[in-house]
Amino acid sequence: MFLLGFSSGLPFLLVAGTLAYWLKEKGIELKDITMIASAGMTYAFKFLWAPLLDHWKLPLFCRLGQRRGWLLFAQLGVVAGLIAMAVLTPRELAPFVGATLVVAFFGATQDIAVDAYRIEIAPTSEQGALVATYALGYRIALIVAGAFALILADHMSWQLVYLLLAALMVIPIGTTLWVAEPKVVRHAPRSWGEAMREGVIDPFADFFRRYGWWLALVTLLFILLFKIPEQATIGGVMSPFYRDMGFSKTEIGTVTKIYGIWVGIVGAFVAGAAVARWGAWRVLSVGMVAIGLSNLLFLWLIAHPGNLLVLTLVISGDNFTQGFFGPPTVAFLSSLVNRQHTATQYALLSSLVNLPGKLLGFFAGGIATATGYGSFFVLTVVSVIPATLLFAYLWPRFNRDRPEDESPAREESTG
Repeated sequence: MFLLGFSSGLPFLLVAGTLAYWLKEKGIELKDITMIASAGMTYAFKFLWAPLLDHWKLPLFCRLGQRRGWLLFAQLGVVAGLIAMAVLTPRELAPFVGATLVVAFFGATQDIAVDAYRIEIAPTSEQGALVATYALGYRIALIVAGAFALILADHMSWQLVYLLLAALMVIPIGTTLWVAEPKVVRHAPRSWGEAMREGVIDPFADFFRRYGWWLALVTLLFILLFKIPEQATIGGVMSPFYRDMGFSKTEIGTVTKIYGIWVGIVGAFVAGAAVARWGAWRVLSVGMVAIGLSNLLFLWLIAHPGNLLVLTLVISGDNFTQGFFGPPTVAFLSSLVNRQHTATQYALLSSLVNLPGKLLGFFAGGIATATGYGSFFVLTVVSVIPATLLFAYLWPRFNRDRPEDESPAREESTG
């Protein structure tokens, strides 16, 4: 999970925060930067093709198994997309944006496969530990794709930086070839109609069938709201923000992408231990409020532009809460999944949890330009209020009567 976490984290910033620095250096306007760097919004729609990863075997790649075959296919796609971005550069903006979307698409596909792999290799009680280990690899990849890339960009071209990072995908590819396929057998559909029903309709109907319409709808509404403060500050708006606050790329890379990442790792392991001790729901409640309030720390930085100490303290609070919020979120979403539809249901839930914040991030540049950075950060905190009320409603209902997964996957046909 550490190595697969590195695999998931490497392409993420290269179509978001790190990309925004490259675009800003080319003189592209802030509102356009946040839109282009919102290619990561592709991750929010990954549920649309997630059924393929549950029920369709890729020619040639299927020899590795359902999960590893899709993993290798996605990783090769990420490599191809990164090389295309390096070759095209923002000078050819339209095809460059197309290459960016390719990286985002295959990065999201890789995430679907990794999440399904993680859920299928261990029970819910062990997911907190797996997520913490995954988060370590993921955040080290963020150091590489963030701080390492920024520091290198001060001494070489962005094209060469992206080629070097594409070469690092050799590590994830080797990991995929090395790991074992999860021991989950699946029913092979007998007809196209049965394949459509099991791959597209059943994963969504199953969620409402197990939880009931009312509880399912309230749960989905909570999922839509509770991560808005975190997701809205992950996109392209933060890179121009730090630059506008008067910090150099090396300072930003050192504080936010090296020091901050390690603070986030500490937060993830603290939360992983807390989930193992107290369960996902209690830890989720703490993280949800903390991640919202931490966005207010950026108002302090606005009042002290160029102050490296203030930047360090703000990043300490923000990254610790972001790291802390990960394990309970993933453990909570994983507990809702039926393993007969692992990839599809988890992709849907994780897409919904990220979509509203990413939409806000898409328009972040326009909002920040019109109202100022301070008003934007305050806006991201507002969603904590309704999310907290929904959490208070859901907690006793899930603790008292939480549906269990249906029977394990049926034996796969050999015909």
